[in-house]
Amino acid sequence: MIEPMKAALAAASLAVLLLAGCGSEPAAERAETKPDAAVVEDAPQAADAAQPTPPIATAQTLTLEGFGGLTIGKPVPAGSPWAARGAQISEGCTAISAPDWPGAYAIVEEGVVRRITVSNKSEAKLLEGIGPGSTEADVRKAFPSFVAEPHKYVDAPAKYLTQPGDDPRLRFEIDAEDKVSLVHVGVRPTLEYVEGCA
Repeated sequence: MIEPMKAALAAASLAVLLLAGCGSEPAAERAETKPDAAVVEDAPQAADAAQPTPPIATAQTLTLEGFGGLTIGKPVPAGSPWAARGAQISEGCTAISAPDWPGAYAIVEEGVVRRITVSNKSEAKLLEGIGPGSTEADVRKAFPSFVAEPHKYVDAPAKYLTQPGDDPRLRFEIDAEDKVSLVHVGVRPTLEYVEGCA
C-alpha cells in the first residue's frame, strides 16, 4: 500500500516539475529580455523629446475666445478695468479700453463683447506668434485659407485677411508696408466694422 502511494507521489512531483519547466524561461533568457523591454519603453520618451514644445498662452495671448479677461459673446466682467474712456459710443454700440491692456479696445453691443482689436501699440500675439508688426507673408504662412479683400481707406497692397468659416473668427488689417497694423477677433458683422462704433 505504501509503495503505490510513493509511486503516485513521485509521479505527481514529476508532473509539477515538468509543468513548471514548461512555463518558465531559463534565467539567462530572462536576463536578456529585460533590457530589451526597457529600451522599448524608453523609445516613446525619446520620440516625445524630439517634438517641438507647443507655444504657451500668456497674459498677452489673443485667442478666438478673447483677451485681457474679456470673452467674445459674454458681458464685460464685473470689476473689470475695461470701460468707455472717451471712446466711441453710438446707439447700442460702445468701444471700451483698459489701462492694463494698452493698444487694445473692444466693441460691446447688446451688452456683450462682439469684437476685440489689438493695434501695433499692443504686445498681444496669437499662439502662432502672429500679431501687430508681423508681415503679410507670416500671416499667410500661418493661415493660408484666409480670404483677402481690398482695404477701405488704404491703397494696395493694403488689405484685409479674414478667416473663413464660423464665428468667432480672426481678421487682419495689412497696411501699405505689407505688415499687420490691427488684429481683430470677433463675430460678424461687428468684426468688419471699419470705423468701430462710429
